[in-house]
Amino acid sequence: MSANEFIANEVKTNDVVLFMKGTPQFPQCGFSGQVVQILDYLGLDYKGINVLADSEIRQGIKDYSNWPTIPQLYVKGEFIGGCDIVREMFQAGELQSHLQENGIAVRGAA
Repeated sequence: MSANEFIANEVKTNDVVLFMKGTPQFPQCGFSGQVVQILDYLGLDYKGINVLADSEIRQGIKDYSNWPTIPQLYVKGEFIGGCDIVREMFQAGELQSHLQENGIAVRGAA
């Protein structure tokens, strides 16, 4: 399986996927850590994929999304964005709304 096939499969078979540096339990960059904090705060069940463990995945996710930085968040197969976009959406309540519209339960949501 190529890196692109692996990425496409992960994005399509998991409701929420975070391509990140490190793991949700041990983020290895501040930006990945911020997104993990947001997702954990929202009580989301998500899959974290450590791009540092595989250089092909690390480059492949950038090519897949045509987005140059990591972390990258996907919801129901759709690329949401990196740390700044996720943080801004969260602070504005847009991330929570987007998740709920896609049938994903969010902690503390009405």
